[in-house]
Amino acid sequence: MRKLDLEALTALYEAPVPLSLDKVANRLTPLYTQWIQGSRFCILSTVGREGVHGSPRGDDGPVVRVADDQTLMMPDWWGNNRLDCLKDIVTDGRVAVLFLVPGSTTTVRVNGTAFLTDDATLRDSFARKDKLPKTVIVIDVHEVYTQCAKALLRSGLWSRNDRDSVPTVGQIMAEMTDGREGGPDYDANYVERAKPRMW
Repeated sequence: MRKLDLEALTALYEAPVPLSLDKVANRLTPLYTQWIQGSRFCILSTVGREGVHGSPRGDDGPVVRVADDQTLMMPDWWGNNRLDCLKDIVTDGRVAVLFLVPGSTTTVRVNGTAFLTDDATLRDSFARKDKLPKTVIVIDVHEVYTQCAKALLRSGLWSRNDRDSVPTVGQIMAEMTDGREGGPDYDANYVERAKPRMW
């Protein structure tokens, strides 16, 4: 199997489609801002000393707050406490965020750098009843652009439901723990167990 270098790679492809470069902005334009504010779900990708990580992030309103045309703020709500992406941000800072909106074949990507803060006033501004995020991810936008719709069109992502063709989390956990954890009860009760831990 041949391992490609940059010269071999670029020889296989034509020049970038001009519009794929023209649509890139180095700040949040009004329409990019509107699109991101309409997104309740994104994938946060980071790189650090222990490799690369991708983390799904979601909320029941905008998944990030647009502070200004260069800055996004993402509260870190309750998760599994692995802290993979957060450790990466502390040690490296490079991030990419892919925003999705159900039903839209458009995705919007932000590349930039980030830092974490536990600033009390900022955390308070994200309060959900009696709950606060432990930290807030502050993202400095270096570039923002729409991604081609072909991947979502090919996959039929929003017109399919393939849930029954894949194992459940309970099944995977049972496999990974030799049956000590997971199983049908884990799956059946997860939504109710998760409700008090959503924020």
